[in-house]
Amino acid sequence: MVSRDLVRALTVQDGRVSFILEADSPETAKRLEPVRLACEQMLKKLPGVDQVMVALTAHGPAAKAPPKPAAPAGAPPNLQIGGHMKPQQGSMKPSGVRHIIGIGSGKGGVGKSTVASNLAVALARQGRRVGLLDADIYGPSQPRMMGVNKRPSSPDGKTIIPLHAHGVTCMSIGFMLPEEKAVVWRGPMLMGALQQMLTQVEWGELDILLVDLPPGTGDVAMTLCQKAEVTGAIVVSTPQDVALLDARKALNMFELLKTPVLGLIENMASYVCPNCGHEAHIFGEGGVKAEAERLDLPFLGALPISIETRIAGDAGIPIAAGEGPMSDAYAALARRFILGGMA
Repeated sequence: MVSRDLVRALTVQDGRVSFILEADSPETAKRLEPVRLACEQMLKKLPGVDQVMVALTAHGPAAKAPPKPAAPAGAPPNLQIGGHMKPQQGSMKPSGVRHIIGIGSGKGGVGKSTVASNLAVALARQGRRVGLLDADIYGPSQPRMMGVNKRPSSPDGKTIIPLHAHGVTCMSIGFMLPEEKAVVWRGPMLMGALQQMLTQVEWGELDILLVDLPPGTGDVAMTLCQKAEVTGAIVVSTPQDVALLDARKALNMFELLKTPVLGLIENMASYVCPNCGHEAHIFGEGGVKAEAERLDLPFLGALPISIETRIAGDAGIPIAAGEGPMSDAYAALARRFILGGMA
């Protein structure tokens, strides 16, 4: 059943096992009824299993699609992203990548993607071979922040040739879709896309692959940590209490997934008025640092609100690619990674 990719919605909790066998037609589903019963009987014999529920479902009869026109001679193969995860033996970690580090947050809007793009550029400027995977599939922002809007090429419709910007090797679902188009996928499609972007992309030899995770504690982060031999994770938060509440959930998720937390970053820590020089702590002060100390985790630094950072990200030239105080701040953050052996 697994090798034929029929298993869906598998849940194992407190001695209860449940999943769905999804057939390609109602006729096939009827023929699979003995198999469903056999699955239940086999699983009930396993130690620790108290209750088993296996359901059968089937796709309805689909209207036949009109035949696709033949591709012109010499046209590039059609590259599709998405679909259910394929059965796979072993890790999803690309063979040439030394370290994979997830950059996560408990909630959106804390600057996680800004930190990911600028840290990637800062590491590349210090001589590291860096990749950046935009795994925030519902809200991909790295194409805009890295200034890349081309579609990746594929020599065979399977292998994906990544794009490059500011010394960083990049991949994002946003490269495959118009900027305004929504991704309306359920969890299995997200995990399938993550699998493709890890295993089908020609990442080459990298010292570090930074993965810009979706906010929250959902399927993509879980799959990455369970399947890709992640070195560790960074959690980004603003100092305010509401953001910290959600950041704690992200920290708890990584703990449950046995993924080391390499440190916390406090973003939007302060604002310095460009006219008078007054410093204000709009979202509070020191909350992330205090949380890191409470949990005995590294505090990687505090980054201020900066209009230059916002303008640079919108323009597709990360602030870390230039010169100035914010570039220096990301350079210092990158050096901490290098000195800590994480890059």
